[in-house]
Amino acid sequence: MLNKVTESRITEIYTRQVHTVWRVCYSFMQNPHDTDDMVQETFVKLMTKGPVFDDVNHERGWLIVTASNLCRDALKAKARQHENLDDHRELAADEPVLDDLLSMILKLKDNYKTVLYLFYYEGYQITEIADLLRISVPKVKTTLHRARKKLKAVLEDHEESEDH
Repeated sequence: MLNKVTESRITEIYTRQVHTVWRVCYSFMQNPHDTDDMVQETFVKLMTKGPVFDDVNHERGWLIVTASNLCRDALKAKARQHENLDDHRELAADEPVLDDLLSMILKLKDNYKTVLYLFYYEGYQITEIADLLRISVPKVKTTLHRARKKLKAVLEDHEESEDH
């Protein structure tokens, strides 16, 4: 059982960051049920690791990276790869409404959507993204540039399909 100080600290962090963590997890898992599981896993990891954060941005960054890593691991799991999607059709009705741009971003590869999401939706600077993802600043710039090109192509395809 957590002591009072830790419980209140976890509660404060959860209240402050749960929506961000949920959006990150949803970008990977693509359904609310698996997303909820990954959000829970992320906060369990927070409770078990008990990291000390320098500030709210450090806290948010740690949660985003942790959630991303947990989701990637879950998606790589053998059991997940062999699920029959027809068994989960009823879940589609529960999916939240996403804005069109975010829906397009979610169609990109993981590294592209992560960088775009952190930059545009969370407001991180390129240097902060590099620190969070433990990659170089030039790598972030390159990935962001390529992600924008891919997103542009997805948007153009979407516009063409709407015209027909």
